[in-house]
Amino acid sequence: MGPTGNDHVGLVRLPRRARPPLASIGQRVLFALSLIVFVAVVVLAGEDGYVDVTGDAIGFLDAIYYASVTVTTTGYGDITAISDGARLATVLLITPARIVFLILVVGTTVEVLTDQSRQLWLTERWRRRVNDHYLICGFGATGQAAADDLIRRGVAAGDIVAVDRNPEAVRRATDQGFVAIQGDATQNAVLSEAAVERARAVIVTPNRDDTAVLVTLTVRERNPHAHLVTGLRQQENLHLLEQGGADQVIDSTAAVGRMLGLATVAPSTVQILDDLLDAGTGLELVEIAPSIEDGQAILPSGVQLVAVIRDGRRLHPEETDMTALRTGDRLVVFRESE
Repeated sequence: MGPTGNDHVGLVRLPRRARPPLASIGQRVLFALSLIVFVAVVVLAGEDGYVDVTGDAIGFLDAIYYASVTVTTTGYGDITAISDGARLATVLLITPARIVFLILVVGTTVEVLTDQSRQLWLTERWRRRVNDHYLICGFGATGQAAADDLIRRGVAAGDIVAVDRNPEAVRRATDQGFVAIQGDATQNAVLSEAAVERARAVIVTPNRDDTAVLVTLTVRERNPHAHLVTGLRQQENLHLLEQGGADQVIDSTAAVGRMLGLATVAPSTVQILDDLLDAGTGLELVEIAPSIEDGQAILPSGVQLVAVIRDGRRLHPEETDMTALRTGDRLVVFRESE
């Protein structure tokens, strides 16, 4: 996700269930050929009612030739309907087939010409409506895992926007129902396409820490209120991301190292942690707001209090008296997944 001068800007990809272009074109070609065969069969069935200018009998090749020039409206007139039955077949069968053939050709052409305009219109409508969404800058393995976790925690796919330079990553995002933008998240123009000013939260997951710092600085400048979470690989860059405005910084290298160490001495504990982190299955660790009645916080049934967060810091155990909780405090609790 590093910057480059050749990045595309503003290539918004909206999720849609579209058939492969070659399959669509192939079906239409087969349908057009079937119309030609249909007209040829009609001519062969009533060959006594058609006459060739040469006076020869109408054969299979003649019928195919007549069908081709007829449905394409070329109509050289070298094969003519002379009987009432042939004329009736031409009116009731061949002419409708000709009209359908023309609609097929014109419809395909119009669809190709208008598809880009339709995509631009849908993109503009999306830009006007998008608000309070989750923006993921970098849709590699980490970004995709973050998106999957958001989905399991109840976030709608339409509220997730992915930004990545890699066309394959963009395709994967749209296949999962997310809006995706092909471009470099360090560029203001790309972030504008993603409506970063109206995002609820931004997740920064690039492959390099220098890119993470630049994206974090740019996002925080454009949106001072979004909850900004950034991943990093080297601990020495932690202070740069915190100073750049990240609300949380996840040290992926250290986190994996701690899990490996814990798995060595307490493997069962790692299983519990993995269960907690996997939303939607078994136990889960969530953050909720306390319900305060008559000056005392009321915990929902079936939850176990883990910690109380006030003004961004964890309170000490002696400060967690349920009668001393305030509006605005956050409770971190265990609960069974719903």
